[in-house]
Amino acid sequence: MKDRIRDVLFVTGTRADFGKLKPLMQEIEADPAFRAHIFVTGMHMLSRYGSTVNEVYRAGFSSIHPFINQDSAAPSQMDLVLADTVRGLAHFVREFPPDLLVVHGDRIETLAGAMVGALNNILVAHVEGGELSGTVDELIRHAVSKLAHLHFVANDEAKGRLLQMGEHPEAVYAIGSPDVDVMLSQALPDLDEVRVHYDIPFADYGILIYHPVTTELGLIARRAQDVVEAIIRSGRDFIVIHPNNDPGRDLIMLALQRLQGDPHIRFLPSMRFEAFLVLLRHADVIVGNSSAGIREAPVFGVPTINLGSRQLNRFRYQSITNLPEEAEAILAALSHLPGRFPATDHFGDGRSAERFIAALRDPALWATSPQKQFRDDTRGGPGAVSG
Repeated sequence: MKDRIRDVLFVTGTRADFGKLKPLMQEIEADPAFRAHIFVTGMHMLSRYGSTVNEVYRAGFSSIHPFINQDSAAPSQMDLVLADTVRGLAHFVREFPPDLLVVHGDRIETLAGAMVGALNNILVAHVEGGELSGTVDELIRHAVSKLAHLHFVANDEAKGRLLQMGEHPEAVYAIGSPDVDVMLSQALPDLDEVRVHYDIPFADYGILIYHPVTTELGLIARRAQDVVEAIIRSGRDFIVIHPNNDPGRDLIMLALQRLQGDPHIRFLPSMRFEAFLVLLRHADVIVGNSSAGIREAPVFGVPTINLGSRQLNRFRYQSITNLPEEAEAILAALSHLPGRFPATDHFGDGRSAERFIAALRDPALWATSPQKQFRDDTRGGPGAVSG
């Protein structure tokens, strides 16, 4: 019997996760054995974040399904956003059931996707599980891993954590991080093109991205003010990208108002992932608590000033300086910035999409049962892992 075409549904809620999933989507779209479908929701659908659903459309995918899971009238409540996303996605998959549902990382939309897939006997693939995060993201990421049937991780370190969590070795594929494929490709735009498009007047600049830490809401206002104070006193030119839509965002935006009208500052609510990577590659430093400072910046050897607990215990590298959100400490680090560091391939070598599609072409993957069981390790207790 001739093999049927497999339908693969990707769930994306932010510009960042779309940029990371895009190479995988493109591989599926180009292979006649598969059909790619993209469920677009979350921050993509909000005008205050630049309506980045349009970026998904511009990428040229043939099957795109937008869904508004929140609005901008008030700060988002994560539990309500989760409930709305589950509702919308559940209706969709019952009408158009996929063979595989692909989610990324540790966002609310990721958890919704994994829940809907698991509860509807749809195979769930989790991209970049097994990582450490800070704040509630850590809980979400590992919850998604337990709901997922297949895992596409960045490296053997992440694979080892999943094995500690009782996942089966044959279900964990170490493919590298898909965004490194984009970072090392020849398809990134030219820096001058990006500067003109986003009206960036600076030749030399830093990048500031500071997100809420949802488990430390009472401290956000003061810490955001300290971050802004350090940026002002540094006298450096900065591109400031708005925080995400987690609770506490408005407190950060209130602190950022001090930078309005400052000739050293260019505000951007959001930007295309490839354009962001170009700016990052040429930046003097990235400051804040975005995962971009931990994962992407070291690939380019760009210095990172990582603030607070949001990226707690994640990748440690010589280009990353971990500091509290204290104005004097941040200012001192900005006053003594090092140059470029050696690049790292810890998160991949640019062949993630190639490995992903090879896994999906293997009939053994499709024999995976939607009925999961915990794998007990009988060879040395909970810390024992196998390659």
